[in-house]
Amino acid sequence: MNDKANTIERLAKSKLYQDYERAFNDTTQMPVTLRSVESWQLPHHGGRNENRFCAFMAEKSKACSACLQTQQRLTEVAQSESQTVICAHGLCDTAVPVKMGERTVGFLQTGQVFRKKPTLGQFERTAKLATDWGVTVEREQLKEAYFQTRVLTPRQHESVVRLLSIFSQHLSIRSNQIIVQQENSELPVISRAKEFIRQNQAEDLSLGQVAKAVNTSKFYFCKLFKKATGLSFTNYVSRVRIETAKDVLLNPNLLISEIATKSGSNR
Repeated sequence: MNDKANTIERLAKSKLYQDYERAFNDTTQMPVTLRSVESWQLPHHGGRNENRFCAFMAEKSKACSACLQTQQRLTEVAQSESQTVICAHGLCDTAVPVKMGERTVGFLQTGQVFRKKPTLGQFERTAKLATDWGVTVEREQLKEAYFQTRVLTPRQHESVVRLLSIFSQHLSIRSNQIIVQQENSELPVISRAKEFIRQNQAEDLSLGQVAKAVNTSKFYFCKLFKKATGLSFTNYVSRVRIETAKDVLLNPNLLISEIATKSGSNR
């Protein structure tokens, strides 16, 4: 599982999200889902307040595929701000991005509603499309589910989107806290290696020397360090030296040669 999906999974399990989900469901009688950017499934299927008509559509592969294409389109347009798309049956879905810093890691999503009352002619087109896709639900049952779909006024829909937007900001803050927690749970061997590099950056450091200092094999340490920091050993040491040089440069009493020595930049 990648970092984005892992962050969204942890958010979805948090008390903060579960309390909000329950309150949103009870207040609006609409579904709400928190999903990762990479998610490739129907977000509301099988969930609380799922639209009965949409549940019928999800039972056949062709209809399901069409719904997934709508979800993909929503994912593409909602990367930076809340967006609403309308499916082939006239129902709308809305997604609000959840961010981690500047990156969109997931979406708060709701929908399966109309923004204007459906017509009989609209249902006839929908019924034909459902038949073409292989949906075998009886016509009257399908019609009942279709016309029982919630219809929101523009103001109601705007209020729902606003609720999601406010909460997405809370989730974004929480996602950043999760990242900090992950960084604080760094493996002890990596923490010791970083400290050894910081203390000895003025020396001619080698990967083998640091691996030995933290009691690991050179091969294992190389893989572990790159995975933990996202940088090669050489690049990490260079970055530490550059940052140290920046700090030392603030001392007006030091010569350039002294700064280079203290930071190891003369290596």
